[in-house]
Amino acid sequence: QCSCSVRFEAVYLCLCHYTDKEEVVLWMNTVGPYHNRQETYKYFSLPFCVGTKKTISHYHETLGEALQGVELEFSGLDIKFKDEVMQTTYCEIELDKAKRDAFVYAIRNHYWYQMYIDDLPIWGIVGEADENGEDHYLWTYKKLEIGFNGNRIVDVNLTSEGKVKLVPNTRIAMSYSVKWKKSDVKFEDRFDKYLDPSFFQHRVTNNLFKHLSWISQCIHWFSIFNSFMMVIFLVGLVSMILMRTLRKDYARYSKEEEMDDMDRDLGDEYGWKQVHGDVFRPSSHPMIFSSLIGSGCQIFSVSFIVIIVAMIEDLYTERGSMLSTAIFVYAATSPVNGYFGGSLYAKQGGRRWIKQMFIGAFLIPAMVCGTAFFINFIAMYYHASRAIPFGTMVAVCCICLFVILPLNLVGTILGRNLSGQPNFPCRVNAVPRPIPEKKWFMEPAVIVCLGGILPFGSIFIEMYFIFTSFWAYKIYYVYGFMMLVLVILCIVTVCVTIVCTYFLLNAEDYRWQWTSFLSAASTAVYVYMYSFYYYFFKTKMYGLFQTSFYFGYMAVFSTSLGIMCGAVGYVGTSAFVRKIYTNVKID
Repeated sequence: QCSCSVRFEAVYLCLCHYTDKEEVVLWMNTVGPYHNRQETYKYFSLPFCVGTKKTISHYHETLGEALQGVELEFSGLDIKFKDEVMQTTYCEIELDKAKRDAFVYAIRNHYWYQMYIDDLPIWGIVGEADENGEDHYLWTYKKLEIGFNGNRIVDVNLTSEGKVKLVPNTRIAMSYSVKWKKSDVKFEDRFDKYLDPSFFQHRVTNNLFKHLSWISQCIHWFSIFNSFMMVIFLVGLVSMILMRTLRKDYARYSKEEEMDDMDRDLGDEYGWKQVHGDVFRPSSHPMIFSSLIGSGCQIFSVSFIVIIVAMIEDLYTERGSMLSTAIFVYAATSPVNGYFGGSLYAKQGGRRWIKQMFIGAFLIPAMVCGTAFFINFIAMYYHASRAIPFGTMVAVCCICLFVILPLNLVGTILGRNLSGQPNFPCRVNAVPRPIPEKKWFMEPAVIVCLGGILPFGSIFIEMYFIFTSFWAYKIYYVYGFMMLVLVILCIVTVCVTIVCTYFLLNAEDYRWQWTSFLSAASTAVYVYMYSFYYYFFKTKMYGLFQTSFYFGYMAVFSTSLGIMCGAVGYVGTSAFVRKIYTNVKID
């Protein structure tokens, strides 16, 4: 019996307790090329035959599974708890030329398939070719070995045997066997073996993989230590330089206050104090700017909460749970978007707040759904399992219209009423001050291009582990590392944007809002450039579908990361700017 409970709106957590001779379901999921992890098709899109057993309990698909292309179909194999099955033929394939060509194509492209027993994944290879590549062979015998602890399943292993040459107009018998063995593995620890870095290396256990695993862990720890040292260095550098520089600035400005008007006119006034009447001037395009800041604050909130939940709940043990949790948390944190975006837009004197609310609410969903819609056309053309069903699209649209939008409206109203007053420490001049000429490296465009280098440098090694977990066959489970990297990224981003903004204001250029946002957001450009390197040098992906899927969703990921970094950089820089102009005496 399986007792299922709903977690995070659309995630089903099922704990199955079996009795002797009770039915155990073998689900067939997807099949696809080994080098293209996201290019998957229904298992029975290949001309496999189905077992004789027809009756089966209903399967409940979650939102995350539907979006990730999970296609569970009953295998038709008769498996009962603790009931061993000797090698038994469950069906036969009438191999005509069309079916043979389909199997040959799959074998040439290294097709693998995935199955599930009690939510435990199992992988197998369709077949193999000889050394010359002329003859192709199909694995016809599935040898299942299932481990149990008490009345629960804790381990599943598949061995493929029965290599049969593919010859047209022949009959191929498909068979299976089931062996049960008692295991000491606890039910809570049954996913631990999937976390072993050498698990997917075709079960080859030797000293080389042990050394590689140890080296990988050392590199991971070293990257975190390196980033932590960068944080200490940057914070110390920013504190030392800015404190000393600001102290000199305050002393110089105090001395200027003691001069009479004639001496002050003859004196050489310069520096960030000269733009005090323009530094709090509303940014250009305040509606778009406020929407980006609100969306970035929401993305940061979602990232922080999801990582905390993943550290506590081990979401990798449940299909689609990470995506379902992210969607639920994103919808629930919509008031954060409305609050920060609405309050900033009100402070900048914006009057079309309803339009700003709509832009802020649908900025990220429109980007994600637009990319998914484009890729969905390609998936439908390929008849891939990644094609999102129409019902799932309707469900996502309903979440946007009936959950995200109303919550964003609530946040916008609260933001405008609670913190929407422009309480700036300096009065804004009616006429903008002309911006003097400055050296080329002090131009906002140059600052924006260089601002993302250090934040990217603090995370690029962690990007490798994250990319490998998503685009290759690894499970990412060290969310403590990810939380540490997120904190490091935020600190580095704030430090860099504060330094960039100080130099910009010292050059008497008051256009700091967009500069602080874009200099931090430029991290996304370096992440996307790194994704090109990863694609061409770390993977063997090929084909239109996989390539468009990779670069499409990497663009979404990079853009979201850039918006989050930009918002974090702006919030930190805004606090810095308010602080320095509060502490200086203004006429």
